[in-house]
Amino acid sequence: MPHPWTTFGVNGQDADSVNSLTAVLVERGLAMFDGVASKEDLLRLARSIATIVPHRDSDSTGITAIADVGSQVRSGFAGFTTSALNPHTDRSGIDRPPALLLMSCQQPATRGGECVVIDGKSVYDDLASTNPEAIKALSAPRSVLFGGAAGHLGSIFTRVGDRVSVRLRLDDLAKFSSEVARWIPDLRATLGRHIHILRLNAGQGYILDNHRWLHGRRTFSGQRVMYRVNGDPLDSLGVKSGFRASFIPVLSEETSGV
Repeated sequence: MPHPWTTFGVNGQDADSVNSLTAVLVERGLAMFDGVASKEDLLRLARSIATIVPHRDSDSTGITAIADVGSQVRSGFAGFTTSALNPHTDRSGIDRPPALLLMSCQQPATRGGECVVIDGKSVYDDLASTNPEAIKALSAPRSVLFGGAAGHLGSIFTRVGDRVSVRLRLDDLAKFSSEVARWIPDLRATLGRHIHILRLNAGQGYILDNHRWLHGRRTFSGQRVMYRVNGDPLDSLGVKSGFRASFIPVLSEETSGV
């Protein structure tokens, strides 16, 4: 099995390269690609593996162009600045976040702007081995309000059948219960141990499992332009969101209200 940092050329939508890309996605939850030079290229790739899910900021095709808009933006719109973005999962404030995220680079920054990705499975396994009490707190139902008053009340780690999914943001649109809040410094430290930095050139990008991997970026200068598409995997691909976990905490029936 190729490593998740193996880059697959998908120019022309060659079936073999897309199949290889998908195989790594199924196995590792993240795969990288090259040869996606335009919005149309990204749409073709996205449609070959997913049903596109519109985003709040996307155009009619489902693509969002992410670039500095040059003015002050309100909370939740930091992607349209030059600021660093904390690693997060997409659409945490809705009940059913899309399972897949595709990002492609149209124009790299003059300086900075590297993509940051973190495997939630690695973070979970690390905490489970060193601090199982943290896992229990971070898995408590109704312990985090994501997205503000009209958002989603849930947990950072959620068991779904025999798998675990991740939902996380670390800005002012996440409100933690007191029990979760006491473990956030430990969570941040663990996240820091599992950071990967991706330096993308024009035409390069990645697809990741949005219920497993977190993504963000470093601060930048210049006219950086990225394209984003959300989607749910086609049933025929056998992509299962989240990850299997060897440690499942026993939770009390009481919830940890925010």
